[in-house]
Amino acid sequence: MTELPEEERGAASDDATTESTSLTEGAAEQAAPSAGTAADGPVEEDLVGLAPANGASATVTPVEAADEDVAEEDVTEDELATEISHEIAELAAQRDQYKDIAQRVQADFENYRKRVQQQVRDEADRATGRLAGALLPVLDATEAAYLRHPDEVGPLLNVMLSELRKQGLETLNLQDQPFDPNVAKAVAHEAGEGGEVVVAEVLRSGYTWNGRTLRPAMVRTRD
Repeated sequence: MTELPEEERGAASDDATTESTSLTEGAAEQAAPSAGTAADGPVEEDLVGLAPANGASATVTPVEAADEDVAEEDVTEDELATEISHEIAELAAQRDQYKDIAQRVQADFENYRKRVQQQVRDEADRATGRLAGALLPVLDATEAAYLRHPDEVGPLLNVMLSELRKQGLETLNLQDQPFDPNVAKAVAHEAGEGGEVVVAEVLRSGYTWNGRTLRPAMVRTRD
C-alpha cells in the first residue's frame, strides 16, 4: 500500500475534524427548536389549567371553607327541625283524634251501662209488680173481711199493707179528689151541682207500684 506524505495526511485529518464538527452543530440546531417547542407546550397548558375561571381567585382560604361547612350545617339543621315539627304536628293530630274516639266510646259505654241498669230495674219492677198484682185479690178479700170484722182482720191487713209498701205498693187515696181516668175507673155517676167531677165513693181500692199504676180504683163520681 502506498503511504501518503506526511503533509497530505495532516490536511486530510484536519478536513475530517472540520466535517465532524459541522455535522454535530447542525444536529444540535435541528434538535433545539423541537426541544423548545416540546418544553413550551406543557408549560402553557399547565398555566392555562391553573388559571381561575372568570377572573376569580383560585385559592380557597380555611375561613371560607369553614363558612361553607357552617352554612351547610345550618341548612341541614333547619330541614331537620322542620321535619320534626311536621311529625310533632301529625302526632298531636293523631292524639286528638284517638282522644276524641276514646271519649265517644266512653260516652257510648256509659249510656249503654245506664240503659242496661234501667232495663234491669224496670224488669225487676215488672216482675215484682206481677207478684203484687197476683196478691191484689187477697187484699180485696182482706179489706172485705175487715169491713165485717175490723177487730179480727185489721191487724192482718195492716201487716200485709206494711210489707207491700216496703216493696213499692201504695194505696190510691181518691176520696173527694178530682176524677183522673189514669188512676180511676168510674162505674157509677150521680148528679150534683154541675161543678167539677170528683170521686164521690171508692168502690174498690186502686194501687200503684213504684210510681206506676198497678190497678186503677173503681169509683163512683159526682159533678
